[in-house]
Amino acid sequence: MLVIFIGLHYFKNRIKEECLVKMRVSAVQYHLHSIASFEEFAAQCEHYIRAAMEFDAEFVLFPEFFTTQLMSIGDEEGKVLKITDLPQFTDRYRELFKKLAQEYNIHIIAGTHVISKGEQIQNVAHLFYPDGRVGQQAKMHVTPVEVEGWNMAQGDEFQIFDTEKGKIAILTCYDIEFPEIVRMAKARGADVIFCPSCTDDRHGFYRVRYTSHARAIENQVYVVLTGTVGSLPTVDLMRANFGQAAIITPNDVPFPPAGILAEGVINDDMIITADLDLELLEKVRQKGSVTTWRDRRIDLYPDWK
Repeated sequence: MLVIFIGLHYFKNRIKEECLVKMRVSAVQYHLHSIASFEEFAAQCEHYIRAAMEFDAEFVLFPEFFTTQLMSIGDEEGKVLKITDLPQFTDRYRELFKKLAQEYNIHIIAGTHVISKGEQIQNVAHLFYPDGRVGQQAKMHVTPVEVEGWNMAQGDEFQIFDTEKGKIAILTCYDIEFPEIVRMAKARGADVIFCPSCTDDRHGFYRVRYTSHARAIENQVYVVLTGTVGSLPTVDLMRANFGQAAIITPNDVPFPPAGILAEGVINDDMIITADLDLELLEKVRQKGSVTTWRDRRIDLYPDWK
């Protein structure tokens, strides 16, 4: 009986260890369309969460600027809201996703939401934990359009988020186009980069997509990417969207040849799901066909500080 007990104990521990080194993620291709109320927005968000739960997802990613859909509700006179009006929904947004994360026992990277930042506004990604905690990461690199069209302020602090499955980072759209910040994320222990995005044409979309692949190869990490689809005909700068979710891996033998675990259908309203094997990342970092993280030449060029 003692041997059986030890064996069973080992087996249970092994299952637990395997669960800890794997992460099931879903990414939402969020469909933007005009709505009439916050409740309509909330129902659409919960629909995606429930879809992810049918696949036993542990993390779900929404895209950048998806809460601009709230601007289509309009004011009491029926006029479309401005981007500077969006922060008025911040408390309800946070309450909604905090409730959903706790109710469904899931980590939610609830895309980005625009909040007040002094006399400016700021585009901030939010991570909602199942235990009720909320993490924030402001977008650190702001595009010229966001500055000129919306007077958007950039973030000045970068952090890594600890979860029960490991360390993650959240880099929003334009952020992923800068290799230094992803190098810093990996150096601080992040194995998975979640990248909420919003692009309005093929040029912007492929900039984010191609650089996501580059960051995955350079640092031997996973990148979970998604974007908005659909349109908001009454909201400036959100009238066109070109988006596709993708779960991206390093390009090495244990992974798919093209470095894509899963991807959606371009511009369709849908959700994708895949398992991330974190242990496999460490194996390729040590004994892969290439070992890009280990072989960086910090004697020739400076590493992150």
